[in-house]
Amino acid sequence: MSTMRTSNDALAASATWRYGAPAIVLHWVLALLIVFMASLGWYMMTVEREPGGPALMDLHRSIGLILFVLVLLRILWRMFHKPEPLPQGVPAWQTLLSTVTQWLLYACMVALPVTGILGAEYSRNGLAFFGIPLKLGIGTDRATSKLFFQMHEFLIWTLVVLVALHVLGALKHLVVDRDDVFNRMWPARR
Repeated sequence: MSTMRTSNDALAASATWRYGAPAIVLHWVLALLIVFMASLGWYMMTVEREPGGPALMDLHRSIGLILFVLVLLRILWRMFHKPEPLPQGVPAWQTLLSTVTQWLLYACMVALPVTGILGAEYSRNGLAFFGIPLKLGIGTDRATSKLFFQMHEFLIWTLVVLVALHVLGALKHLVVDRDDVFNRMWPARR
């Protein structure tokens, strides 16, 4: 009887477990900023040589630096606040896919700003934060800059695919499975 109660209590606790407020806020702020930055990045590439193009580039670089700091904060928070495992009914392949996707998302969220920073630093314009030049002591090298920006572009497409997988998994838990996994990261209702 006590074993059954313990396992039922564990299931109930697992079903109601939620991420902490800092993790939820960082998740949704990062999600919105990433969508904004991807959209801005694609748009600015169409107008980079037109009036206002350099200002959009500066905005993209500046918000990218802020985004990088927020990603590092999110990773730091995650290191010390481990999430509960997915419910036992979730097939092992889905748990593995979820884990791999999440860690690849983190890797892309770190690599994207790093390649952008290095691409900007090697470029003629250099790196700036809202117009304030930031020098890392790297000289101008057009070929190296182009290489880092190509990596940056590849990574954004990789991130788009990973975000799509992440969203599809979340929607599956919300609409199909109805197992409260989605609600772990959704802001709580008061």
